[in-house]
Amino acid sequence: MSQDGEGIHLETSLGYLLKEASSALRVAMEEVLRPLGMNVTRYSCLELLAQRPGLSNSELARGAFVTRQSMNVLLQTLEREGLVTRPAQAPVGKALPTRLTPAGRRALEQASAAVRSVEVRMLGGLTAPEQADALRILRSMIRSLRDDA
Repeated sequence: MSQDGEGIHLETSLGYLLKEASSALRVAMEEVLRPLGMNVTRYSCLELLAQRPGLSNSELARGAFVTRQSMNVLLQTLEREGLVTRPAQAPVGKALPTRLTPAGRRALEQASAAVRSVEVRMLGGLTAPEQADALRILRSMIRSLRDDA
């Protein structure tokens, strides 16, 4: 309880614990990605493009939880480095569909292995059924919050 008797108890607040877990996960991911010249946002962008080729800047920004402006800067950097490619002009509308290059796929392979090692560590104390339950419960929470919005 907070000092005034109202509020939440941080040790039992699911929201607070989820945020703490998210923060710990991000720190662990940054640790393993840094030696590869990556960070979580850069990795997320490449992973999204591998799984959903042709996403627009806006779609990538939403998927990586960053602003469109931040994603645009990142995409320009990735394009200069030869990790992604975008057409000079939008085939339809304004969206420039982005795709991974072979160099981008190679960079992603290393990063994915590093991130998988973090997830294995994070889930190490859970049995397979507990891991499945955790996924189901988290998906349910996300649905509930999105449905209420």
